[in-house]
Amino acid sequence: MTTAWLDTDLARWVETCRDDRELSGLAAAATVTFGIRADDRTALFGFHGGELAEPADDPDFVLVAADADWSEFFQPVPPPAHQNFFGMLMRVPGARVEGSELAMAQHAHIVRRVLELGREAISGPLTAPAAHPARGKAHLRPGYVRISVRGEPVEIFYEEAGAGPDVLLLHTAGADARQYHELMADPALASRCRLVAFDLPGHGRSGLLPGVVPGGYSLTTDQYATAVLAVIDALGLVSPVVSGSSMGGEICLELAHRAPHALGGVIACEASDRVPGRKVPWAKHPAVNESTFVPEWVYGLMAPQSPERCRREVWWGYSQGGFGTFAGDIDFYSGDWDGRERVGEIDTSRCPVIMMTGEYDYSCTPAMSAATARKIPGAVFWPMPDLGHFPMAENPPLFAEHFAAALDRLGIP
Repeated sequence: MTTAWLDTDLARWVETCRDDRELSGLAAAATVTFGIRADDRTALFGFHGGELAEPADDPDFVLVAADADWSEFFQPVPPPAHQNFFGMLMRVPGARVEGSELAMAQHAHIVRRVLELGREAISGPLTAPAAHPARGKAHLRPGYVRISVRGEPVEIFYEEAGAGPDVLLLHTAGADARQYHELMADPALASRCRLVAFDLPGHGRSGLLPGVVPGGYSLTTDQYATAVLAVIDALGLVSPVVSGSSMGGEICLELAHRAPHALGGVIACEASDRVPGRKVPWAKHPAVNESTFVPEWVYGLMAPQSPERCRREVWWGYSQGGFGTFAGDIDFYSGDWDGRERVGEIDTSRCPVIMMTGEYDYSCTPAMSAATARKIPGAVFWPMPDLGHFPMAENPPLFAEHFAAALDRLGIP
């Protein structure tokens, strides 16, 4: 593909945008012009009062990449890091935003949808396997348990399903335990273990952190590890296997180092000993709508093959987070957490370590996870094809296969 697509496909692309109900809803009240530049050619898209309009001559910002990289992006199934422009910005040399980065952050949801429609106009709709039907939630057993945080009581919401050895599931930054609802409904998993998921303090349905003023939350490694261990104790979990993705995967590694006596092993997904580059000022910026930017910042981390219904639910869940919750968690995920000097000390004879990372995760790539696993004597790592950063939520049936294999490795019958 060359920049000829700007001539042959641009008109169809614009009409696809004009007819799209989702774009119409996302663009409500927006007035902006942005460009998409491939080498020396630029396509402009304009919106006025939420309606697709004649673009202004001077765009607010331009997304720039080499034509070869845009060609990868517009493939029906793009390669990892090319599925979303935020991924290209992070991992593709030369990809950049020219002009107002603030305007880009303010309109990231519109940009993403326009680019998705461009892929459809140029390459046709993605032919994906039929999505699995959503499983019900009647199997979940909810409850509250009280833990102490800095000497103050906090009510922690949890849910459980199944029976057998204890498995504790940790949600991702700015999210809550709803991410695990469908995995916990998997009959094969529920028949072999007791699956327990909880909302961290100040997340989802758990109580607010004591003494933290609005906007003042910032998670540290010690706070996180202490909270998880307190929940294990309060729920009476016996040598649980602890599993989490993203920041939940990172804390799994910390717990394996800090408290191997309390665990039956860890399954650390989308984790490495250090993940730089994910702190961004727009996640808590007064001129940026947090409920649209934060879900867009994470949406592209999922695999394009994952069912659309599941990807939309991840987006929607991230649109519901409390003010500054995501940014405060990222203070840990891409800031305070640094296991480079500690992961090599993990004793896998006391606490086995399984690591798995989705191939479409451009935040913590499979190569980063593999490098960390090599530092941990006895750790086991494998990549997960066709999955991204939220495997348990974006494609639960596919992730369940990997999760079952990890339980096998840990000797969970």
